[in-house]
Amino acid sequence: MKNDRQSKILEIISEENIETQEQLLDRLLDRGITSTQATISRDIKQMHLIKEPMGQGVYKYAVSGNRTKLNFAEKLRTIFRESITSIESAQNIVVVKTMPGLASAACAAIDDMGINFMLGSLAGDDTAFLVMKDTDSAVSFCKEIKEML
Repeated sequence: MKNDRQSKILEIISEENIETQEQLLDRLLDRGITSTQATISRDIKQMHLIKEPMGQGVYKYAVSGNRTKLNFAEKLRTIFRESITSIESAQNIVVVKTMPGLASAACAAIDDMGINFMLGSLAGDDTAFLVMKDTDSAVSFCKEIKEML
């Protein structure tokens, strides 16, 4: 249902200049899809749709040029959250334990975060090592990740 609705949203905004969520709801209804404004709002956020100018102060919904990159990053974050079993630090090294076979995916998600105090990462099958600039950075990173999980 969600995938069908989101596919229809993409189809609609590629065919028409849609300025508001209400217009989008009407067009979906015309195509036999009932929804709520809150659901459409969530879809727009998940799909990384943007409002681009059409001129004279009028804007329409469009697909962001960064959509593919953002969707990939979000998938990595989901893998990251669902794969980690523990995270601990020892001095400036962070050890991330994951479910078997998922350390590389977790490491890719961490690398994608662009952490400026991380010097590098190395992943095995179910363990990843992260080298931080100092002990405080490692402790802080572990705390943030534990809160996120």
